[in-house]
Parts: sequence; C-alpha cells; structure tokens
Amino acid sequence: MRPSREVPLDFPREWLEFVDPADDEHLIAADLTWLTSHWTCVFGTPACQGILSEQPDAGCCTHGAFLSDDDDRKRLRKAVKLLTPQEWQSMDEARDKEGKITRKGYLETDELDGEPAVRTRRVDGACIFHNRPDFPGGSGCALHIMAEHRGVEPHTVKPDVCWQLPIRRTQEWITRPDGVEILRTMITEYDRRGWGPGGIDLDWYCSGSPDAHIGERPVWQSYRAELIELLGEPAYQELERQLLRREGTPNAAEHPATTRAQRKARARQHGNPPGPDRILGLDLR
Repeated sequence: MRPSREVPLDFPREWLEFVDPADDEHLIAADLTWLTSHWTCVFGTPACQGILSEQPDAGCCTHGAFLSDDDDRKRLRKAVKLLTPQEWQSMDEARDKEGKITRKGYLETDELDGEPAVRTRRVDGACIFHNRPDFPGGSGCALHIMAEHRGVEPHTVKPDVCWQLPIRRTQEWITRPDGVEILRTMITEYDRRGWGPGGIDLDWYCSGSPDAHIGERPVWQSYRAELIELLGEPAYQELERQLLRREGTPNAAEHPATTRAQRKARARQHGNPPGPDRILGLDLR
C-alpha cells in the first residue's frame, strides 16, 4: 500500500479548558482537534508502514517500551505471568537456563534522556512482546492479544507508553493570579515531536497520516478507557458532556488528516479518484 503523505506538524487546534469536577485545583486542557479526530490504530493492517521502513510489520514496537515507574514494572510483571506460549511468540527468549521466565529475560537497561532506564528487551530488532505476522497466535502485541482473550482492557496489562500512544499527557504545576498553585493537565496528540529529536527522522508515523484517520468513532470515544485512566472518571464525564453538547456543530479546527481521509473516502464512494489535497496551502499528494 502506497502511504499517503502526512499532514504538516503545525496547524490550528481547538482547545477546551475545564476544572476537574473531583478537584477544583486541577485544570484540564483538552485538544479537541485531536480528540474529535478519527484516528485509529492500524497496526497489523496494510495501512501501517511501521516507524522504520525495514520493519513495517513491527509498527511502533521496534525500539521496545521504556517503563515509566515501579507501578509500570509491577503491572508488566503480573501481565507476563498470564501469557501463554499460544499468545507470546518469543516466550522462550525470556527463559533462563532453568526454563523460568525472568525479569532479565524480558527487560534490559538502557539510557533515556541521559538517565538510566529500563525497557522491554528487543529480539530480532523489535520488542520481545511483538509477534511476527507468521505467528499462529496472531501478529502484533502479545500483551494486547492476551488482554483480548481474557476480556480485559489492554491498558491494564501493557506498559504505559504503549497504551497511551498516540495520546500525550503532560502535567505541570502553575500558580493562578490569586496565588493558589494548581495542577494543569494537558491531553493532546503524541505527534512526531513527542519522540524527541529523532521523531522527525521516523520513516512513517501514524498520527499525522490520513491512512490512520479512518476510525468509525472519534478518539474521545474509542479511547474512553484510556482517557478515564489518564484523567479520572469525573473529568472524563465532564469532557464527554462538553463534547456531546457540540454534536452537529462543525469543528472550529478539524484535524487535517481526518479531513483528508474523509475526502478520499467520499471520492471513492462516488467512483472518483481523489485529486490532490491542499491543506494550509501545501500540496499533500
């Protein structure tokens, strides 16, 4: 599949700010342009090109997953105990000489931003939990496959960076004019820049690609469980209430990748090949 050209990184965005109903000292800034987009994970389909062209089947799993804290490590340790050989292609790679699956078998130490860090091991150039397309148990993330088999939300068994991507949450303490310090949480798109200086050099990335903006539901609905985990139930309910009030109202700043994907879909429905798209004055063929 020939990939569509990604949209520019900079374009107008619409934001909504509201106070967390559960905490009047918690301010939430939600990127409505991203949350109302129709991005969806296309991992395991021809639309996913992978972040490295030599490993398109590995999606964004080529670098392994850096673990964020002790809770992240504990969650992964519990999840690993639930995996079966039918779900995890590289399970034997995580075993020690006695045949036991060990922490050293599926984790490795590295550096992140100049600091020691722990991440999932890489086997043959991809995360140890990545199943290849020829695996009978299913290609993709073994942890995700296990979650689906057990009927649990994938974010309860996967590393933080894996289940959050491509949603980006940042938090900072700010001082209001009245001198009160409050927490400001921002929810937005984890675009190429989120990967750091090397993000621009990725061979392909999904959040800006029209090929991935083909979801039946907007992100705020399809990622409901993840957003509740990131914001809390009361805050998500307020976000939902505000977005439902907007139904039927055109977005002030729609995500250009969603716009382009929907334009192409309409052209196909009418039997017309989509012509060149122009967004922000750029030819995006």
